[in-house]
Amino acid sequence: MKLRKMWLNINGANRMLICNPEKDTLADVLRRMGLTGTKVGCNKGVCGSCSVILNGKLIRSCTKKIGKIDEYSQVLTIEGIGTPTNLHPIQVAWMQLGAVQCGFCVPGFIVSTYALLLENKKPTREEVRDWFQKHRNVCRCTGYKQIVDAVMAAAEVMRGEKTIEDISFKNPTDGEYYGKPVIRPTALAKVCGLADYGDDQELKMPAESLKVVMVQPKIAHHANIIKIDTSEAEKMPGVVKVITAKDIKAAGGTNIMAEGHFHERTTIMVPSRTVLCEDKIYRYGDVVALVCADTKDHARAAAEKVKVEIEKLPEYLGYLDAVMPDAMRIHKDTPNIFALQPVLKGVGLDEPSKVAEVIDNSAFSVEGSFFATREPHLSIEGDTVQAYFDEDGFLAIQCKSQGVYSSIGRIGNSVGVPKDKIRIIMNPTGASFGWSTNAGDLCLAAAATAVTKMPVALSMTYEEHQHFSGKRRPCHSNGRVACDKNGKITATEFEFGMDQGAYTFGGDDIISKQVRFAFFPYVVPNVAGISRIAITNHNFGTAYRSYGSPQAFTLSEALMDMLAEKAGIDPFEFRWRNIARTGELNINSHPFRLYPMEKMMEMMKPHYDKAVKEAKEKDTPEVRRGVGLAWGGFNVSEGPTDHATVRLELNPDGTITKYDTWQELGQGGDIGSVMVTLEALKPLGITPEQIKLVQSDTKICPDSGMSAGSRSHYMNGHATIIAAEKLINAMKKKDGTFRTYDEMVKEGIATKYEGKYMTIVTPGLSRLDPNTGIGDPTPAFTYALNMAEVAVDTKTGKTTVTRFICVADVGKVGNIDAVNGQAYGGISHSIGFALSENYDDVTKHTNIASSGVPYIKDIPDELHVFYHESDDKTGPFGSSGASEAFQASGHVAVLNAIYNACGVRVFEMPATKEKVKEGLDILAKGGKINPPKKYFLGADLYDELEEIKANPVPYGGIDFFKPLGAAGERFF
Repeated sequence: MKLRKMWLNINGANRMLICNPEKDTLADVLRRMGLTGTKVGCNKGVCGSCSVILNGKLIRSCTKKIGKIDEYSQVLTIEGIGTPTNLHPIQVAWMQLGAVQCGFCVPGFIVSTYALLLENKKPTREEVRDWFQKHRNVCRCTGYKQIVDAVMAAAEVMRGEKTIEDISFKNPTDGEYYGKPVIRPTALAKVCGLADYGDDQELKMPAESLKVVMVQPKIAHHANIIKIDTSEAEKMPGVVKVITAKDIKAAGGTNIMAEGHFHERTTIMVPSRTVLCEDKIYRYGDVVALVCADTKDHARAAAEKVKVEIEKLPEYLGYLDAVMPDAMRIHKDTPNIFALQPVLKGVGLDEPSKVAEVIDNSAFSVEGSFFATREPHLSIEGDTVQAYFDEDGFLAIQCKSQGVYSSIGRIGNSVGVPKDKIRIIMNPTGASFGWSTNAGDLCLAAAATAVTKMPVALSMTYEEHQHFSGKRRPCHSNGRVACDKNGKITATEFEFGMDQGAYTFGGDDIISKQVRFAFFPYVVPNVAGISRIAITNHNFGTAYRSYGSPQAFTLSEALMDMLAEKAGIDPFEFRWRNIARTGELNINSHPFRLYPMEKMMEMMKPHYDKAVKEAKEKDTPEVRRGVGLAWGGFNVSEGPTDHATVRLELNPDGTITKYDTWQELGQGGDIGSVMVTLEALKPLGITPEQIKLVQSDTKICPDSGMSAGSRSHYMNGHATIIAAEKLINAMKKKDGTFRTYDEMVKEGIATKYEGKYMTIVTPGLSRLDPNTGIGDPTPAFTYALNMAEVAVDTKTGKTTVTRFICVADVGKVGNIDAVNGQAYGGISHSIGFALSENYDDVTKHTNIASSGVPYIKDIPDELHVFYHESDDKTGPFGSSGASEAFQASGHVAVLNAIYNACGVRVFEMPATKEKVKEGLDILAKGGKINPPKKYFLGADLYDELEEIKANPVPYGGIDFFKPLGAAGERFF
C-alpha cells in the first residue's frame, strides 16, 4: 500500500491529510477526518447524499477518487455551511418548512441547494427540480414538495425579501400547539450534518472494535449445503474469527430466530429461519458465515475466500411456481401454501357458491387477474449495526429497528445471550418504511459479539442490503365484481395469492389485510373471498408501509373502474353510489368505525371535475391525458391486545422528561411524542423546549410498541394522557396551582409516572374469525381518496404523473408538517410502486436507481393533500393514525389514470414505459388488451371455501399467538 500526504482547503481552512490515492474516494477521506455530515448511501453516485462542492462545482464525493483531485483544492461540506449556533438560511428553511424527516439525505440536499443558489439566486420551482434531477439528489421520505418549499423560502431570505423570522414557526401565545408545525427536536442536528447514523457510529467506535462482513454465497436461490470451507479465510491477514452456525451453537445459541403462529390455519410446525444457514440455502441473499477482522477491507477479502459447496435444488421464484401440484416442499414441515383466511358475507355465509350465482345474475359484471410487485423499500441508508457488551453486562445492539422490544423477541435464544440481558438502542436512523421490523441483521451482529466477546460493527454494502432485507410481498389475484342496473354493487368474489418468500414469520398475519381492505370503504352485500400465502425461494416478505392493503386495492380499485365503465357510469359517480353510509357494514360484517366517505368525496369533486376538463383540453395524439381515482385506507393499531407504555418525569428545573419507544425513523416519532405530551400536559403551560425526549433504548425506556400499523400516535397518545393525568394530579394543590419539583420532593411525592394503554378497552374488538372472516380487530381506521392525473407519451409509452390530489381523514391532525410529510412521502412511494419500483432480478435490482426509485422529476410538484378532520372519539385528542393510508391505493389511481388516458390497462405491475407502449401498439393495430389468464392460486375458490365450511377450526380468541420451537416462550 502506497499512501500520499496532501493538502485540501476544507471549509475555508487548509488541512493536511493522509490518503490512499488508488482506493480512497473524497467521501472516505472527509469521513475519516470526522466530517461525517457527508453521508454515503448507495456508494454508486446515484443518491446524492454524499454531495459536496469541489472547486465551486457540486459533485458526488462517493465516486470521486482522491487521487484525481488537485492539492489545495477547495472543498465545502455541510459542516462549512452553518453550525447549530450560526445556522444558514437554507438550514433554517429545511427545519421550518417540514423538509426534514429521517434526515439522511438532508446534508446532501442542503449542499446541493447552496450550490444552486450560488449560480441562480432566484430559481423557479421547476428550475429547482431540474437541478436536483441533474445532480441525482434522492429523498425517499418527503415526496420532494417540502424540499422545494424550503429552497424557495431560503432563496427569499438570501435575497433579502424575507427574514428568518418570517419563515419561522413561533410558539402560540395561547398554548394551543396541537395541529401546528412545531419543529422536530432532531431537526437541528440533521440540518447541520451532526446526526450520527449507523456508519457514523461505527467510525467513532474504539479502535479495537472488529469489523464484520457477511458471507453471502449468491450462487443459488435454493440448494443443499454440502460443505462450508473457511480454512483459507481464517488464514487471511487481520482475521480474528470466521463464524459459522456451529460457533453460535458452541456459544450457547440455538442459531434459530424466534417465530410463532398468528393464525389458526397455519401449517408451520417449526421455525423457518436460522441466523446462519448450515444445511440449506433458501434464497439468494442467505448468509452462511461471518468474518470478523481488524479492518473492513481485511474482512471483505477473507469473506471472498470462504468456499461453499452446494447441491442445487429446484428454484421457485414466485407464487405461481411454488403452488403448482408438482412443486417440492421448500420447508419440509409444511406445504408451500401455509396459511389462508376466508371472508364470507351475505349469501356467502349460507352457501359460498351462491355469491357466484348473484354475480352471474346481476346486470353488469367484470373480472380480472392482477399482479402487484415485490416492492423494495429503498431507504437511502442501508443496513448497519453495532454490538458490544455494555458496562452492566448487557449485549447492547445499536441499530435501526421499528420495534426495539419486539426485536429482542425475534432474537430470542438464537445467539446464546438471555433475552433479559439484551439491550436494543435505536441509532439516528435513515428511514426504513418497514424492513427494520425484522431482526435478522441484529442477530448477525449479536452473534459476532457473543462469539468473539468483542465490540463489532456490521455495515452492509447496498447490494448486500438489497439481497438481505425483506420486501413487500408480491401478490397475484383473481376477482369478479357485479352491480345492478343502478350501479349498486351486488357481490364480489376474489382470491389472493401472496408470495411470502423464503421465511414464514408474519405471513399468516398479513393475510388478514386483503380480506379486510378489498373493496374498502364500499358496501358489498355478498362476498366470497380468500387470501392464501405461500413460501417461495425469493426474498422474504416483511412489513412495508400499508402492510398488505396495497395488494388488496390493486384488485378492487381496478375492478371498480372496470365495472363503472361496463355499467356506463362515471368512475367518480360509481364510487359515490357505493361508499358506505352510516350504519352500513364492511365486508367483515361490521360497521365502519367512522363514515367520512361522503364528505371526503364532496371535497374531491371540484378537483375531479377540473382534472377531467383539463385532461380533455390538453389531450393530444402525441401525449394522452387521463385521470384516475382510488379509494384506500388502513387500520390503526395492531389489534385487540395492542398496548403501549410511557413515562413522564418532572425535572428539578421544571422541564419534563418523556421516556418511550416511539421509534423515530423519519416519520416523526420525535415530534409526535412532543405533540401528544404538549397536549396532555396543557394545564402546566409547558412549551416544546421544556420537553426532553429519551427514546428507544430498552434498558431505560418502557415498551411503547412498534412504530408500525399507524398505531404510534394513537397508542402513545393514549398512554401519555394516562401518565400526564397522574403527574398533574400529583402536582396539583388544593387551590388549583401546581407544586414545583422541590415541593414534590419535600412532601415525599413521586416525580415520575407511568401510563399504560391497551386497545382492549375499546368495546367490540375481535380478531377475524378463521372460518368466516367476520371480525373487527382494530379500534380506528384512516381513510384516503386519491386522484392521479397523468400524461402518456404515445411514442415511448412513458407515463408522467402531472398532479396528485389526496383527500384524507386521519382524525385530528397532530402536527401538520409531519402529517403532510407522511402524505407526500407515501404518495411518492405509490407512484414509484405503480411505474417503476421492483426487486425481482437479483443481478439487476442491486441499488436504488436500478430498482426504480423515483427521482424528483418522477414525482409531480403539484401534490395536494386536503384533510377531513373527523373527531375520532376513540383516539387521543380526536386523532387516529396517519402514515399508511397514504400508500395504500395511490398506485391504482395512477394505473386507472393510464387507462383513462390511452386505453391501456396494466394488469401486472409495474406500468413501465415498455408495457404501456406494448399496449398502445396492440390498440393501434385494432387489437384488445385482455387480462392475464386466470391465475392458478391453489384449489378452486369455492371448493376451498366449502372445505373450510365443512372443517372449521376453533376460534383462537382475541389474543392468538403460538410460539414455535422447543422453548415455547411467548415473545410477541
